[in-house]
Amino acid sequence: MSKLDELIRELCPDGVIFVPLGEVLKNNNASESIEKKDYKEFGRIPIIDQSQAYIAAYTDNESAMPPILPCIIFGDHTRIVKYAKQKFAQGDSGTKVFIPVSNDIDTKFIYYAFCNLSILSRGYNRHWSVVKELRIPLPPLPVQREIVRILDSFTELTAELTTELTARKKQYEYYRDELFNFKEQVEWKNIGEITRVFSASRVHKDEWTTEGVPFFRSSDIISLFNGVDNSRGRVFISNELYEALSAKSGKFRKDDILITGGGTIGIPYIVPSDEPIYVKDADLLCIQKSENLNSRFLYHYFLTTAFRQYLSNVTHDATIAHYTISQISSTSVPIPSLEEQSRIISILDRFDTLCNDITTGLPAEIEARKKQYEYYRDKLLSFPEAKA
Repeated sequence: MSKLDELIRELCPDGVIFVPLGEVLKNNNASESIEKKDYKEFGRIPIIDQSQAYIAAYTDNESAMPPILPCIIFGDHTRIVKYAKQKFAQGDSGTKVFIPVSNDIDTKFIYYAFCNLSILSRGYNRHWSVVKELRIPLPPLPVQREIVRILDSFTELTAELTTELTARKKQYEYYRDELFNFKEQVEWKNIGEITRVFSASRVHKDEWTTEGVPFFRSSDIISLFNGVDNSRGRVFISNELYEALSAKSGKFRKDDILITGGGTIGIPYIVPSDEPIYVKDADLLCIQKSENLNSRFLYHYFLTTAFRQYLSNVTHDATIAHYTISQISSTSVPIPSLEEQSRIISILDRFDTLCNDITTGLPAEIEARKKQYEYYRDKLLSFPEAKA
């Protein structure tokens, strides 16, 4: 930081000018953009659009490539800001591409300053008309470049950790598939032969409450699986309704497995305790815990490539995929000894912690580095404004 301090003392000791973002950026859009319907899984050119993911898809359409690199990409609907220095194709219509108006402005510096802005959501409306009026500091070019050098060191570390996480996830998937590829014969049985598979009684939306017994939908389970909050918020039902419905359907107990049966199907969740919960019928189905089949073992099996392929085969005929009670009951699963199940669980749980735990695994380390980067980005871009 000493070099930056020296540059500031030398080049802008009395503060820096602040300018509206729209005055330092100009349009760098491609002659055309790729429509969502033309996104491909494979292609020579990555597509960057306004979505959360850095690369949305691929194409071979070179006419959708912005003319100048590096550049800044802004999601006019989503408020997502990205930086690109390698060739790409411009995605859907909400994607805007910019470059600085002058060679005296560092593109990466503007990107960092852009990321540091607090952009209030206007819903799924256009944002650039408002964002372009937001003011950013514009120090002399040597100061811009030194700030970029410092912040790049933080983002490079995060990128290295992300690459490590990706590698570990691939390793995790490989070993999970191998561990369930039983070389010696093991007994296979249909889930319905081993234990009870059941669903909840119907709960109407007007019976949802803001407190009481937690009520789970498939979106809640998917959010828990991904370690994020459900953007739809949490819902509950009354204790009285819970008791009445549970008397019909049965209660959900510790180590039962809930599995998504509609939409994004086959996502498992192990009930963590005997505390009361209830679930949306058809959205979620319950596999009751069994003495012969460890729930954690079954959970890991549901994530294997073999099971996901099986699931695709048995549900592909429907317009909207559903995994039903009868399909779950007739799903065949391996049943090695409980000792072997425990061994497999121990190995995969360690991988799971490394790859997915948001308190002790690599995701926690990545999150810590992101917060550190954001802290220093804010500090480095906090200049006193020069007097006119």
